[in-house]
Formats: sequence, C-alpha cells, structure tokens
Amino acid sequence: MRLRTDDDIYRARLVYLGPPGYTLPVHLPYAQYGVFMLLVPLFMFIHYLFTFDVELFPAWEIALAVVTTSFIFRYVDPDRPARMVVRTALTDWRRTREPATEQRDPRLVATRIRVREELV
Repeated sequence: MRLRTDDDIYRARLVYLGPPGYTLPVHLPYAQYGVFMLLVPLFMFIHYLFTFDVELFPAWEIALAVVTTSFIFRYVDPDRPARMVVRTALTDWRRTREPATEQRDPRLVATRIRVREELV
C-alpha cells in the first residue's frame, strides 16, 4: 500500500514549456526529453546494423523513440524513477519464466541394488 505524501516536492514536475514567448503544445518533463535523446541514436545504430545505411531524416527511429519513451514513463512515479523501470524491464526480459505446463521431477529410486565384495 502506498501512502500519499504531503511533500510539495513530489507533486512538483520539472517541465520544459518551450522557449520564452513560444509555449510548446505538449508539456513534458526534462527526463522524458533526456530519454528520448538517448533512444534516437540507439535506434539509429540498430537500424545501421541491419541496413548499413544512415538516413537523412530518421523518421522510424524517432517514432520508435517516442513510443518507447511514453511506454517507459507510463510506469514512472516519484517512488520509481525511470532507470529502475528500465532495469526491471531488462531483468524480467532476461530471466526464464516458469513453464506453462506442470513438469514432474525425476524420481530418484533405486530399482536394482548390486552388492560387491570389494570397492572399485
């Protein structure tokens, strides 16, 4: 159970509104801009590995970065920063999951017992 804090610092959002006199149509926290700026070159590098070509305007990479950033920040809150969300996603992705069907453990029962006079 999470308790709602009375601290104003948790409710304050560091938001970039745009250049002076020109407000942007969307208000995003600074952290989202940073994650977006890290993801675009990453997706461009992955695209380069597949095609060995760098595009002048990386439209697909920008679109993927926008979707990935919005997906990451869907789970971000004051108690769970963005790096912990990414770390949890990578950890869960690498781990094996329990099988969907039940598997029986091997039985360790001796069916034949051999008695020898001397040890080998």
